[in-house]
Amino acid sequence: MPTISVGRDRLFAALGKTYTQEEFEDLCFSFGIELDDVTTEKAIVRKEKHLEKEADEDEEIIYKIEIPANRYDLLCLEGLAQALRVFCGFQEIPTYILSDISKDAMLKMHVKPETSLIRPHVVCAVLRGLTFDKVRYNSFIDLQDKLHQNICRRRTLVAIGTHDLDKLEGPFTYEALPPSSINFTPLKQERSFRADELMEFYKSDLKLKKFLHIIEDSPVYPVIYDSKRTVLSLPPIINGAHSAITLDTKNVFIECTATDLTKAKIVLNTMVTAFAEYCENKFVIEPVEVISSDGKSHIYPDLSVYNMEVSLSYITGLIGVSLEAEEVTKFLNRMQLHAKQSTSDNKQCNFIVSVPPTRSDVLHPCDVMEDVAIAYGFNAIKDQAIVDNKGSKRLAASLTLLPLNELSDLIRKEVAMIGFTEVLTFILCSKKENFSMLNRKDDKSKAVIIGNPRSSDFEAVRTSLMPGILKTVAHNKDHPKPIKIFEVGDIAILDDNDVGAKNLRQLAALYCGANAGFEIIHGLVDKVMEKNGITFVSPGDKSGYYIERSDEPEFLAGRQARIIYKGKQVGTFGIVHPEVLNSFDIPDPCSFVELNIESFL
Repeated sequence: MPTISVGRDRLFAALGKTYTQEEFEDLCFSFGIELDDVTTEKAIVRKEKHLEKEADEDEEIIYKIEIPANRYDLLCLEGLAQALRVFCGFQEIPTYILSDISKDAMLKMHVKPETSLIRPHVVCAVLRGLTFDKVRYNSFIDLQDKLHQNICRRRTLVAIGTHDLDKLEGPFTYEALPPSSINFTPLKQERSFRADELMEFYKSDLKLKKFLHIIEDSPVYPVIYDSKRTVLSLPPIINGAHSAITLDTKNVFIECTATDLTKAKIVLNTMVTAFAEYCENKFVIEPVEVISSDGKSHIYPDLSVYNMEVSLSYITGLIGVSLEAEEVTKFLNRMQLHAKQSTSDNKQCNFIVSVPPTRSDVLHPCDVMEDVAIAYGFNAIKDQAIVDNKGSKRLAASLTLLPLNELSDLIRKEVAMIGFTEVLTFILCSKKENFSMLNRKDDKSKAVIIGNPRSSDFEAVRTSLMPGILKTVAHNKDHPKPIKIFEVGDIAILDDNDVGAKNLRQLAALYCGANAGFEIIHGLVDKVMEKNGITFVSPGDKSGYYIERSDEPEFLAGRQARIIYKGKQVGTFGIVHPEVLNSFDIPDPCSFVELNIESFL
């Protein structure tokens, strides 16, 4: 989930109210977001540089807030503050409108046919009379970066360009030309480059080199010019220096080039709605006419509100509470959704929900239901009978546990009662932790590998709970011995099904002390089997379970066994191999068990 950093005092000023940390945490929880961390800018720098310097009293407090991945409108302080103001009733839902100018007076963007070869779509808008200060300017740039990393998929789907309109002269053209024919001075540079030279130049740039692959092998590069053939940008790589925005910029021209038109519209709407409150005419955005190569004309941004019909019974039935129509209307208004009651032919109460351009995440009636649940309060939803549209009482179906989850909870309870402490570890790990550190070989047939991982710590989906358990022990070496921990969680392995992989629910437990404690782990296996009503039988008997010698590389030879249930292997246990313990920097002997609990269902 994305995390945004905002200045606490700046945020409180935007909200018009000051909160204690506990009060703000409660507000975040009520709204469906989370206060992840409280720090300062200097503390972040000190942490990165491993400095031990004490904090100054005058350092600005920074709130790191985790938001839902599909709430693009919350990716900056402006959008977050506005959403919270509406949620708290401090502000009405804003209405965004296009400035009242004739089509002839609009700025024009002409799209050349060659752009279809590389990046076919462009959408544009203008923010007039904008007032920047340093914090607003930084927030404006940061929002672009957040969108590029999120919905824009690292600029592959959409790239945003922002320009000082007063330094340019329309109409504009969006073209695709051979790299050798494009020449301009890029942002933060003092000399002119040809586009092909620029590609070589940026191969040493830590930030921009990761975007070069998007266009560098194409025979033509996308480029935007004004009427004087001044280059605005070479999307998705860099903007031109000539039109760079500054703190003194008053009129901002925003262009988004894309391979996905729908996402381009969402990105443009997010940019203009977040900062339209700083315009001279608040919440008014100037449109731009985009004329495609076939002569068709489109006006952007598209700030139209679309309506969705949702029934009251659908909302209350899924949430599991009885609500009056007026209450639902109030809850939706708190989530920035206008709602009006209507009655269908069968006299069923429905709502016409108006979805504003800021809420691109609302796609289906279930999204409306979720917003009602958030505004109502998840903690306020109890296990209670509700009346359906036929007048009969029932329990909400969503309150029923899946059999696998019910079994998992029962096993957790039993293992905890034996004296083991539950841990929760990441489902992602490095390939090294998943294989070589466990003395295993990667034959490429089992592990789900993450494409383009952001960190070497999260390269693969774990195929065993063992790496996480051992890392937990390694980070708690000073804890009094013995250490007795367990985890019930999912692993993933490759499969021939439609998805290409499947999840398996596993139980893993570890004993670490002065001795290996093999007999304790063996006793745990017997206890889990007994509680599941599975008896110990002779080898070959498929009516229960038995153990037999195994030869797994992560365990000590001759001190390990596989668990056989109904003729199939469901787990292994043994004394962890010293080489594995050394790999995880664990000095004490350990015994470990892992078994698949889905086989008990």
